[in-house]
Amino acid sequence: MSDGAKPRKPKLCFSSSSPPSSSTLTLTLTLALKMARRFLLKPTLATLLLLLLFLYVLAHALISPAPSLSSSAATLPLPPVPKIYLYDLPPKFTYGVIRSYLRARDAPDPPADADLRYPGHQHSAEWWLFSDLSSDVRPSSSPLRRTLDPDDADLFYVPFFSSLSLIVNPIRPAGDSAGGSAEYSDEGMQEELVVWLEEQEYWKRNRGRDHVIVCQDPNALYRVIDRVRNAVLLVSDFGRLQPYQASLVKDVILPYSHRINSYKGEVGVEKRQSLLFFMGNRYRKEGGKVRDTLFQILENEKDVIIKHGTQSRVSRRMATQGMHSSKFCLHPAGDTPSACRLFDAIVSLCIPVIVSDYIELPFEDLIDYKKIAIFIDTNNAVKPTFLVSELTKISEERILQYQQELKKVQHYFEYEHPNGTVNEIWRQVSSKVPQIKLMINRDKRLVQRGQDDHDCSCICSKGNATFSVMR
Repeated sequence: MSDGAKPRKPKLCFSSSSPPSSSTLTLTLTLALKMARRFLLKPTLATLLLLLLFLYVLAHALISPAPSLSSSAATLPLPPVPKIYLYDLPPKFTYGVIRSYLRARDAPDPPADADLRYPGHQHSAEWWLFSDLSSDVRPSSSPLRRTLDPDDADLFYVPFFSSLSLIVNPIRPAGDSAGGSAEYSDEGMQEELVVWLEEQEYWKRNRGRDHVIVCQDPNALYRVIDRVRNAVLLVSDFGRLQPYQASLVKDVILPYSHRINSYKGEVGVEKRQSLLFFMGNRYRKEGGKVRDTLFQILENEKDVIIKHGTQSRVSRRMATQGMHSSKFCLHPAGDTPSACRLFDAIVSLCIPVIVSDYIELPFEDLIDYKKIAIFIDTNNAVKPTFLVSELTKISEERILQYQQELKKVQHYFEYEHPNGTVNEIWRQVSSKVPQIKLMINRDKRLVQRGQDDHDCSCICSKGNATFSVMR
């Protein structure tokens, strides 16, 4: 532009796809107002057009929202649902275990697999998970999608009924050889399973890291656990597992299947006349030795019902009645830190009193157990009068709060509920996929290690314990 040339007035351009900036808007308004004042005394068609332009700019600026971080984030794609492949194991590892169990007890053995029913007991997670993946109609809300193509799978499910296999051979008096189950060997089945797995291409590819195996009973797969420890293990606790075999990072804690009927009534204390209830085996090994001490302390306390009992239909009926009519239910450690009695209490809306210093609990990313249970460390629990004294201090209002929280989470411990235990287990398993991929890629760059070299990528549960009363 030459020195003598008049400066040109800036042209105003607006895009319908994006709102004007604040500087552009200010300039536009200023120019529009100046032009409007210039032609105010000499109304012309140009004045009218300028006023209309001013109104358009103002309306466009007010109506068009500025881009925001939240609206941009909302357009990000959701992560894909992980895919799981169900191994077609030889039938002897699934339905065959049920048939061996029935034959050992001289029970009817239906010819069709579809007519078989899993013998009801506390370790039935292996049945519920297998049934879910085997179903032709799975809920669309499931956190895992089944795929029939192993090359498309993120995970591989191994459906061996390892907990039922442990108890196929019934305990019989010495000299009693009845039952016809002498040919069944749980240890032999464990060995055969691992031999079968180690022949599979997809197991060898990543050393089993992307495989999922249920071993809910603390003794399940005990003979071969070191050979499958890379897999995602579905366990009830880590009581009999070493830190290099299982961890919270790699594995998933399962709830036992409750054995008594769920409480269907409303919250309240009117029908719960007993203060504290416990019914179970008085004499246990390892950490469960505390039970005998608690029996001695509590058996003569007022409003406390504590009974020795083993698994039977009569015991279950008595336990149902006791839990449904008590405010608190005692959960001491058994042979391992966890037991089905805890989950019987939860579905009964009977506030669990947990005396088990090394217990691990399922779904803790979802459930705050401090809201539904009372934790008392073993050293305090075995002091005379301490337990009852602590419980009697808890107000009726606080008891109702505990019950309301229990009712909110009750369905998470119902295996048959459509949005219950099975769904939550799969959610936990799906959350392991990023860690599995990390470990697989990490393995590719590490110096080859031996089978007995321990991996340090774990959170060891035995370093954690309950030390004080927490309400």
